Amino acid sequence: MATPSKTPPGSDPKQLERTGTVREIGSQAVWSLSSCKPGFGVDQLRDDNLETYWQSDGSQPHLVNIQFRRKTTVKMLCMYADYKSDESYTPSKISVRVGNNFHNLQEIRVRTVMFCVFGHIVIKVLILTGGDFKLSFCEA
Repeated sequence: MATPSKTPPGSDPKQLERTGTVREIGSQAVWSLSSCKPGFGVDQLRDDNLETYWQSDGSQPHLVNIQFRRKTTVKMLCMYADYKSDESYTPSKISVRVGNNFHNLQEIRVRTVMFCVFGHIVIKVLILTGGDFKLSFCEA
């Protein structure tokens, strides 16, 4: 008997990577967090295990900073959320800001997250003209 999929078809980043539709580039960046509880930091956020996670520990806003060593084309951001498991740690709003450094970030996307979210959240990071957005620094 198959286990029900937690992610709608076409939204699973691993499936998209296997088909060559996308390429995971997070390993090319330096990741940092505004805060985290011990044992719930960047390693747990990035470990591809749905049982581990980042848990913030401080006042809002809670930030994930992704810094690339050089300008990089980013087409989408993908994150997994499960409100039943995460409860108060599930974000209600995701703001994506990009720029060449921390001081010139511009908000390019805002996504409201429903409290019943269960699966991967995909945020397309394309400029309005449809081209790719090259960035050195991303904050979500």
